[in-house]
Amino acid sequence: MADKEATVFIIDLGSSMAESHNGRSQSNLDWSMCYVWDKITDIVAANRKTLCVGVIGLRTDETSNKLQDDDGYENISVLQELAPMNMSSLRSLQGAIKPSNTVSGDAISAIVVAVDMIDTFTKKLKWLRKIVLVTDGRGALDADDTSDIAKKMNDSNIQLTILGVDFDDPEYGFKEEDKHAIKAENEKALRSLVNGCSNGVFASIAEAIDELETPRIKAVKPYKSYDGPLTLGNPDKLPSALNINVERYFKTHQARPLAASTVVVKSETAATQSTQTLEADAMDGVEFSAVKQARSYKVNDPDAPGGKRDVEFESLARGYEYGRTAVHISESEHNITKIETTKSFSIVGFIPWDRYEPFLNMGETGVTVARKSDLKSEIALSSLIWALMELESYAVARIVTKDGKDPLLVLLAPHIEPEIECLYDIPLPFAEDVRSYQFPPLDRVITVSGQTMTKHRFLPTDELNEAMSDYVDAMDLSGYGIDDDGEPAEYASIDDTFNPAIHRINHAVKTRAIHPDGQVPSIPPLLLRFAAPPEDLIGKVQGRIDSLIQAAEVKKVPPKAKGKYRREAVKPMSGLDVDALLGDEPRGTKISEDNPVPDFKRILGSSEEISDIEDAAKQMGGIIKALITDSFGDSKYDQAMECLGVMREELINLEEPGLYNAFIKDVKKNMLSGAYGGDRRDFWFQIRGAKMGLIDTRQSEVSDVSPEVADEFYKSR
Repeated sequence: MADKEATVFIIDLGSSMAESHNGRSQSNLDWSMCYVWDKITDIVAANRKTLCVGVIGLRTDETSNKLQDDDGYENISVLQELAPMNMSSLRSLQGAIKPSNTVSGDAISAIVVAVDMIDTFTKKLKWLRKIVLVTDGRGALDADDTSDIAKKMNDSNIQLTILGVDFDDPEYGFKEEDKHAIKAENEKALRSLVNGCSNGVFASIAEAIDELETPRIKAVKPYKSYDGPLTLGNPDKLPSALNINVERYFKTHQARPLAASTVVVKSETAATQSTQTLEADAMDGVEFSAVKQARSYKVNDPDAPGGKRDVEFESLARGYEYGRTAVHISESEHNITKIETTKSFSIVGFIPWDRYEPFLNMGETGVTVARKSDLKSEIALSSLIWALMELESYAVARIVTKDGKDPLLVLLAPHIEPEIECLYDIPLPFAEDVRSYQFPPLDRVITVSGQTMTKHRFLPTDELNEAMSDYVDAMDLSGYGIDDDGEPAEYASIDDTFNPAIHRINHAVKTRAIHPDGQVPSIPPLLLRFAAPPEDLIGKVQGRIDSLIQAAEVKKVPPKAKGKYRREAVKPMSGLDVDALLGDEPRGTKISEDNPVPDFKRILGSSEEISDIEDAAKQMGGIIKALITDSFGDSKYDQAMECLGVMREELINLEEPGLYNAFIKDVKKNMLSGAYGGDRRDFWFQIRGAKMGLIDTRQSEVSDVSPEVADEFYKSR
């Protein structure tokens, strides 16, 4: 179970907080609230009733607190009592956070009010208690009883954090020049109070705000995924079988971005709930409720109103889609296909470390330890772990976490530390999960005749291997970073890298919660720190890159020419005239019946005018018609379909669908009328089956044929 937390924020709302200092455009209050809003929105997003927040206003125009009848508690107001935080209370609190017109109010007294709030709310129960004071230290305070207050907070186990606006912080590297005498004295008094607390923090608010860009990793308490015996052999039949009482916990979990939720506006009665789109100013005070899904099942029934009848879910039969057919499976047949499992955790084999491939790891990691307060199981599990370690082996186990759950095969790896001995496990793939692909070797070429060649144009040369090795070594990041002592360190350590998708979405959602109408700020630079290699490193290894390019003979591929009527012929990088070298004369513009497809593509590739394209399409159309007419049965249909497909594709690429559409309309008319040597409807059926009809706007944006007209074209008349 997650810890219960009670946090009280004390916000200085004095008139001096409306000022701006040290070149900031924001007021001291707005700047300081960046930290407070970030903490509060984290609590709202957690949506836990055990996270309670209270807010106290310091140096307010009015006085509203339980101790207001005593002297020294003036101008202190409780803006929110300790309670769970939601969006409604967040909106209400936003309206209350604004500078006052007074400078009066004692920060030490506000801390006393916060201590009383926490003690009254939490009593003597187990809570994490925190007080956070945000102030500029410009108001007068009474520091006579700070030692007694610190002792009281230590007795109540309250953590005190004081964040000051422009407070001196040598560790952070800030010192305010020409500091006001009252502020300097207040800083000393507040620092003395924090030093008297066993669990206190005193810092500048600037340091706290700067740390907001660093994502905070959510700490999740481990929970059991299995509690029972770990066996080797069958303990029921073999007295020598191994039987250890263990507990299995999750070690790692995949983190996912914040998911969207469907909600409805919460109304007085559930019957009047409806989804709405509200204006931004209408969102104040609006509460939402989760959407409840409901399904209804209908079957065709001519006698029922509307031709459909509702049926109960219990009367439905289970079915699976097989192609376009729904295959019914009865409950008795379905039970046969479902494996019946019982809760178990058993070792089925062992494998040496060097025989296991890391790419077989699948899923999230778990950790198995001996059951608590079970000395016999601890000794037995420790013996197993040490045996695996000494033999340099893994164990393979079958686990069923609950009765009826699907079984998993996991790899058990031993792990030994001074304070813990455990087995880490990770799921293994079943045979159906493994896809084996055969690739040719990288160090040799095997010819068709079976000859093995170690030198080939497809194989890297020694010069290329050396250039690549030098480049990889130069781009090594393992020692490119610098630690706190100025020594070389790993550049992108795991602890310093964050998932931009997860933290960016969280950042945007929290910002939108506080500022519904404002712009979402840009991505924090920390999230993009490792999105690209360091520029200075790339500059250093540019010579290695150039050598690698030269050794690999990398050449730029000419871009594919685009144009409505012209596609330039691809010229070789050497610039040589290949036709002249081979002694071939340039070929004409006539498409031969023996080789129509290459000739058609060649002519289109060198066409510069629309008339050339029209002539080529006319010639290809004539060849297609001749193939249909001269075909004995369907002997030439395949060749005609090939030519038709090429013609269609090439004219789409040249943005001339009109030429093809006119041709295919004429083909359909003559074919159905018997003009191509008799009844050729069987060829028309092939055209329909291959969807070689009109080119509509789905295939070409310049086509004037709609999808409906194209679909209607396939219907014979």
